[in-house]
Amino acid sequence: MGTLGAIGHLIMTPLYYAISAVLVAWHWLFSEVLRMDPNGGGTWVLSIIGLTLTVRAALIPLFVKQIKSSRNMQLIQPKVKELQKKYGHDRERLAQETMKLYKDSGTNPFASCLPILIQMPIFLALFRLLDHHAAKGDGVAFLTTSLAESFGNAELFGVVPLKATFLRSDGVLAVQIVAAILVVAMTFTTFTTQRQLMSKNMPPDALTGPYAQQQKLLLYVLPVVFAVGGIAFPIGVLFYWTTSNLWTMGQQFYVIRNNPAPGTAAAKAKEDRDRAKAAKHGKPVEIETVTPVVEEEPRAPKRQQPKKQSREQRKKGSGPRPAPKPKPQGGTDE
Repeated sequence: MGTLGAIGHLIMTPLYYAISAVLVAWHWLFSEVLRMDPNGGGTWVLSIIGLTLTVRAALIPLFVKQIKSSRNMQLIQPKVKELQKKYGHDRERLAQETMKLYKDSGTNPFASCLPILIQMPIFLALFRLLDHHAAKGDGVAFLTTSLAESFGNAELFGVVPLKATFLRSDGVLAVQIVAAILVVAMTFTTFTTQRQLMSKNMPPDALTGPYAQQQKLLLYVLPVVFAVGGIAFPIGVLFYWTTSNLWTMGQQFYVIRNNPAPGTAAAKAKEDRDRAKAAKHGKPVEIETVTPVVEEEPRAPKRQQPKKQSREQRKKGSGPRPAPKPKPQGGTDE
């Protein structure tokens, strides 16, 4: 256990420095530049929101990679189904062909999990800062002892400590109300984000199969996990996670609206908007019609008709035919 603790400390220490640096920088901005109360709960809540926006902005490249991977996963679903029909009896061969398809199409099935995986250590470090160091006034990294005490004693609306949780509310109804509102908001935004992706940016072929089942599972499991775990999170952490979910929902809405996957409801809606916009500005509206390409079957060579035979020739059957008489010069056939 000592070795695991040392490894965990080695991993978390850089995160403590990074997160505390961003958090303290935002706190300095609000307290020193904007002249807000440095010990007020509102100042620290805004600092947490600023930390969240900074982290999510840094993760935009990963989000773009996630969107591309998700789109590729949707578009190759028909080919995945073909492989399942062809190699359904051989799981090993099916796995090999599926991975080959992923490689050829440049698709990483695990890329959709990258933003969540990257955020989890950050979330744990922030949880540790709020639940342990700030609550006990124990400074760490750039969060000095005085700042930790200020953070630990900060109260929103003068009655809701940021270190309090729904389960540890000390009988204060306001704490439970604020925590419940944030947990519901966190759960709702998680569900809406997943639902938005499935209903608007997935083609019909991608709504069935293992990938669709995975998406449906996440649609209902993740909100339940956040709802159950959220009642144990400090108020400050709930602000971080809810803000992060709102960022994800808005970011995904922007991408789906402006760059939807082909063959989806969002793509059709974008085409309708483009037509309406072009018509409004008096531009010619070009309606692209996709004509299915039908491959013509190769025609059989034309059968050569036999020459017309006389009755006598037909009676003789397959016997040798007499050579045709040469036509007299300058004369006519009788």
